[in-house]
Amino acid sequence: MPLKILDIKFYIVTVFTVTMFFACKNNFKEVQNIGIVDSGPLTIAENINTKYTDSGSLKMNLKSAKMLDFSNREFAFFEFPNGVDLDIYDDDNNKSNVIADYALVYTKTDLIDLRGNVVLRTHNNDTLFAEQLYYDQKTEWLFTNQPVKFVRKNEIINGNGFDSNRNFTNAEVLETTGIIYIDE
Repeated sequence: MPLKILDIKFYIVTVFTVTMFFACKNNFKEVQNIGIVDSGPLTIAENINTKYTDSGSLKMNLKSAKMLDFSNREFAFFEFPNGVDLDIYDDDNNKSNVIADYALVYTKTDLIDLRGNVVLRTHNNDTLFAEQLYYDQKTEWLFTNQPVKFVRKNEIINGNGFDSNRNFTNAEVLETTGIIYIDE
């Protein structure tokens, strides 16, 4: 009989131990983030001038008065609340420029979200006006589905959306709503 009670105690202890083992979770990330305020930026930088190169060639130059680093978030990003001045260089080292009142750069997707009074001036002196424009750094593609005005040498094109590669060799206004031809 004492063996039976011992067996029961053994089974209870075993079940309890196995339950405790599987109930534990790996919360190393949570422990690392103790003390980091989720609502605020991890760091704040002022008067930044960041250059991006690839194979020794300058591809982009981003300037801003202020940058907030939210890399402590699940979906990390950088915020530029005072706007950005972004130079984009094509394969022939021609410079195009984008300015915007506000910007977000998403770390995981390499997407730059430019917002508010976005003005893009290409190396060909074409100018795009929009309220929002995206730049995909991976595919080197500029795009929006918002209303735009695209001013070229002899025409002004209004539409809903814009697509272009970094070289602007195939810049296109989508869903054209009007074209005004300019005589020189």
